[in-house]
Amino acid sequence: MKLNYGIIGTGMMGCEHIRNLKKIPNVDVVAIADPNTRSREWAKQTCGEIFDPVLHASYEELLSQDDIDVVVVASPNHTHIDVMRKIFETDKHVLLEKPMCTNLSDGFEVLERSKEHQGIVWIGLEYRFMAPIQSLINHVEEIGDIKMLSIREHRFPFLQKVENWNRFNKNTGGTLVEKCCHFFDLMNLMMPSKPIKVYASGSQSVNHLDEQYDGKTPDIIDNSFVLIDYEDGQRAMLDLCMFAEGGKYEQEIILTGDKGKLETHIPGNELLLTNRKLNSHSTIEIKEDVRVKEVGFHHGASYVEHLELIECIKTGNQPLVNCLDGLNSIILGMAAQESIKIGEAVNLKEFLKN
Repeated sequence: MKLNYGIIGTGMMGCEHIRNLKKIPNVDVVAIADPNTRSREWAKQTCGEIFDPVLHASYEELLSQDDIDVVVVASPNHTHIDVMRKIFETDKHVLLEKPMCTNLSDGFEVLERSKEHQGIVWIGLEYRFMAPIQSLINHVEEIGDIKMLSIREHRFPFLQKVENWNRFNKNTGGTLVEKCCHFFDLMNLMMPSKPIKVYASGSQSVNHLDEQYDGKTPDIIDNSFVLIDYEDGQRAMLDLCMFAEGGKYEQEIILTGDKGKLETHIPGNELLLTNRKLNSHSTIEIKEDVRVKEVGFHHGASYVEHLELIECIKTGNQPLVNCLDGLNSIILGMAAQESIKIGEAVNLKEFLKN
């Protein structure tokens, strides 16, 4: 079974998807679409001699191609809703890059319309498929009842994107949506109950303050602490700093239960398992997924994501990362940003009601 792909948006992530698809058998990229001429040229060069896609300046033109089975949406965040509305007029499968949408009303619209869509709608939260995360999840039962989760990301500032669209909240949904939906998705995945309250403190302290675009200074935050309470008493915390280059690890994940604790790093090849009763710890080697043929920017996770999507298409199974997962990840990000804005904790039930 051969699958034909169309790629909408061919900046950094669009080309990343093409590089992954080049290593997967029985797929073809038959079309790419991007309004930016240079981006289309990047995508064409990335395809090399493996793919020979039709080049489109608009996603509407691409979606009119009858030979496309799967669409990858990697366009700027604020365009996702309009692209998805057109895709819902077809029966094509779709991998929609994170964040699903930049506001809640659009997110709920995508969720509802996906229920009637004939094709699979998969949300691009590929961090789930990183080897350290998979290893941690595989050992969860060894630490008893989950009580706390801490995720720390200390990294470099946002990269420059085409036409600098990622410098403003109105385009990205905000840093805690754009970047951190990955981490909120992991929290929701690992915690055994639902989130009920979010408190966050954050600011734009260092990055992009001396930049100007059409007379406007970027407004995206570059650091934050976020605390999330879950209904059965669990807690999760995000520690984000985007002016912290040069560290050994970009991300640290610590999951604590009543019997022990799991710790891992990204990038990393070890999982630390502690045992409270024995007051000891052991180190578990993290084995990379042998299926990975392209490591890319996300340590092989994007490659695994494509393999799993293809398997769902072939078998007719439901997507492993669906629109509800995507919506829940941005709800936490938006609630965190609201908490920063008002300086108070946000009750999620009230937040969603409003």
